[in-house]
Amino acid sequence: MNPQTLHSKVVVRDLGIQAYTPIWQKMKDFTDSRDSQTKDEIWLCEHEPVFTQGQAGKDEHLLAPGNIPVVPVDRGGQVTYHGPGQLMMYILLDIRRKKLGVRDLVSALEETIVLTLAPFDISAYAKKDAPGVYVDEKKICSLGLRIRKGCSFHGMAFNVNMDLSPFQRINPCGYAGLEMVDSKQLNGPNTIQHAKQLVVQYFCQQLSIETLEFKEGFDE
Repeated sequence: MNPQTLHSKVVVRDLGIQAYTPIWQKMKDFTDSRDSQTKDEIWLCEHEPVFTQGQAGKDEHLLAPGNIPVVPVDRGGQVTYHGPGQLMMYILLDIRRKKLGVRDLVSALEETIVLTLAPFDISAYAKKDAPGVYVDEKKICSLGLRIRKGCSFHGMAFNVNMDLSPFQRINPCGYAGLEMVDSKQLNGPNTIQHAKQLVVQYFCQQLSIETLEFKEGFDE
């Protein structure tokens, strides 16, 4: 396969609603087994309710998790919440092959959400000292990545139309009192399907990805 084709062709998988841990395991397995000929992939899904605690996570930021499970994971960052109505976009890219730095990838993810919200007259922005995307100091998108063998996994969580109350059981991303917001509250995209179309479009524009191959679920 032509190297340039590898650079631009990406498999986009729509996975629906999934439990967190099996998807995490599949990300690790995919990353560990890929080689220089493996196509990059983007996975889109929602998760059943779960708190995930990043590698630097401190238990003090888990205030009252209650009946929602807490899963320690191998991404950067602190604790966050995932649940229905939040769009997960997992980024499985060979960043060495694409000649991307980690900061480049983080910036592309942040700019994706800024561009997604801009047509709805929502002024979203990133912060240098606190990765993610914010609107009026409220967080609408969280980021967490892991790089292994020059390849990325994990990704971003975009609050679209969800129950935000579980965030009150934690200090989101390690910040006490940080308020969360979702796109529907701001009159932005209010369905997961609409959000999927926009974030894939804008993310691929950021990285000059020209060829997309869409699939439902995983290959058997």
